[in-house]
Amino acid sequence: MITIYGNEFSSPSNKVRYVANALGIDYEYKPVDLMGGANKTESYLKLHPAGKVPVLQDGDFVLFESNAILRYLAQKVSSSLYPQEIKRRAVVDQWMDFASLHVGPALGKVFFNRVAYQFLNTEVDPRSLADGLQFLQRFLPVLEGQLAKSAYLAGPELTLADFALLASLDQAEAAGVELSVYPALSQWRKELIAKDFYQKCFPSYVAMLQSLMQKAS
Repeated sequence: MITIYGNEFSSPSNKVRYVANALGIDYEYKPVDLMGGANKTESYLKLHPAGKVPVLQDGDFVLFESNAILRYLAQKVSSSLYPQEIKRRAVVDQWMDFASLHVGPALGKVFFNRVAYQFLNTEVDPRSLADGLQFLQRFLPVLEGQLAKSAYLAGPELTLADFALLASLDQAEAAGVELSVYPALSQWRKELIAKDFYQKCFPSYVAMLQSLMQKAS
């Protein structure tokens, strides 16, 4: 049995669950209470020495870093979500990295300074917020251009790249980032959110976040 350790607040954790659901992989999900420090316990640090989420455990095999986990899951069941052909695979990797290294961190800066700071007993960093918004203004048009000419991010078929981007954008509404100005991106996202692999996690990230905020208040 595969075990996935994660937190619903974490987009990297959620994208692992999206992919596992889409692949029909049976797994046990174990929420990690980050606010309560469960990620800093001796037992958890044996799974992830940096105390982060997500972590995948498959028998005696332990793996962290969300994109590595996505590739592992897809290859475990020989899924077309991660193509075998070297050039197709490279394009998938390219867009996975774009989503995870550029879009996700940029939106994360905005989300942290508009939402998350309240839970972490810290202050807003105006420079970080401005940087996040500036990066999104640079990167979101790139995604719009790609999805205006292609059904999915890495081509005509759904791949791991789409899951990476989908999770990276989950915090958009809560962070006050308007995506409707990007019609191709918005339509692509709307269609994927409606699919079973997403709905098995929660109806929407915003609804899940509101529920967590109510519990915390």
